[in-house]
Amino acid sequence: MNPGAPGGPGEGEGAGDELLARLRDFHADYFPRHQQRFQDLVAQGQHPKTLFIGCSDSRLVPYLLTGAGPGELFIVRNVGALIPPYDGSRGWHGTMAAVEFAVLSLKVEHIVVCGHSHCGAVRAAYEGVPEEARALRFWLELAQEALLPVRPSPEALWRTEQRSVVLQLERLMDYPMVRRAVEAGTLSLHGWHYVIEDGEVHVFDAAAGGFVPASRANSSGTGPYLQYVEHDGQPAV
Repeated sequence: MNPGAPGGPGEGEGAGDELLARLRDFHADYFPRHQQRFQDLVAQGQHPKTLFIGCSDSRLVPYLLTGAGPGELFIVRNVGALIPPYDGSRGWHGTMAAVEFAVLSLKVEHIVVCGHSHCGAVRAAYEGVPEEARALRFWLELAQEALLPVRPSPEALWRTEQRSVVLQLERLMDYPMVRRAVEAGTLSLHGWHYVIEDGEVHVFDAAAGGFVPASRANSSGTGPYLQYVEHDGQPAV
């Protein structure tokens, strides 16, 4: 008997399962309205123009921020939107592998690094993590260069979140395939800081050397990136 058929073992199961309900809603509602798009993506393959590297924070929703649909974003999420240095090692670098695949195979035209306000990863980089979280402790070392020699006040956390975004952009420029594409003019880098409480993204303006609200910016923030100098005249990273 089909487990999902009426009277089968699946009947009544998952009645209070919110995730299951959402899966069923997708199949019954969203998918039929966009079925042709999904079929085209299967038949023609994916051709996203943007690699979106964002924090895993549940409040950061790339598709809502960008208005993108299926097939438009190649997305990498990790704790803090951090990028490992390009060192040529053969470790388990999922984020590094995604960058290589997006640039070399998918030929993306944009890479967005998106941090956000009230970032738990940035706070944890200052305050530490539980002893059991060995991988997390090691991972957050990628944010160390962005930290300020101060107590983690709201202003310090805000500045560190933005400093970290720029640090990741600088690391991206050390990836040979990224630098080559940027210098050839086929790839642009974008640094974003999403302010959750305002619903606005602040984009890194390379010419101005700082972050500007998207509502007032002249561009979505393009590179390559020279050394980031903050408003107090000190290098950010």
